[in-house]
Amino acid sequence: MKIRPSAGHDLPHVMEIWRRAVDATHHFLSPEDRVAIEAELSTFLPQVSLTLAVDQSDRPLGFMFLHDGHMEALFIHPDHHGQGIGTALVAEALARHPELTTDVNEQNSQAIGFYQRLGFERIGRSDKDGQGRPYPLLHLRFRPAA
Repeated sequence: MKIRPSAGHDLPHVMEIWRRAVDATHHFLSPEDRVAIEAELSTFLPQVSLTLAVDQSDRPLGFMFLHDGHMEALFIHPDHHGQGIGTALVAEALARHPELTTDVNEQNSQAIGFYQRLGFERIGRSDKDGQGRPYPLLHLRFRPAA
């Protein structure tokens, strides 16, 4: 596995990773919200630089989006969950931003456990997501080991 910046030709793979990851972990989304979020992402993601984890043939396995020390997104293709890809991407983010923050859906217990194992702590909660949808977010911050 290698970590590299995204390029324009990666977008179809990135969207497929997002779709598959959401199908595997975001059962709480209404079908209408899932469609709306996908439409928003298909417009937004081509405008930003993502960090990708890719395999030996340069095919993306997962991605993250960092903005001002905040990890806005981290998605791993479900066929590759548990293989250290998410951990490697978070390590890359921490190397750039040692006081990294992120948000996680309160209903996504798998992701909450992942972040807790890596040393993130809860610093707040919002009743709605960033677009005002009824999906509570937990706000997390990396807490370095003492």
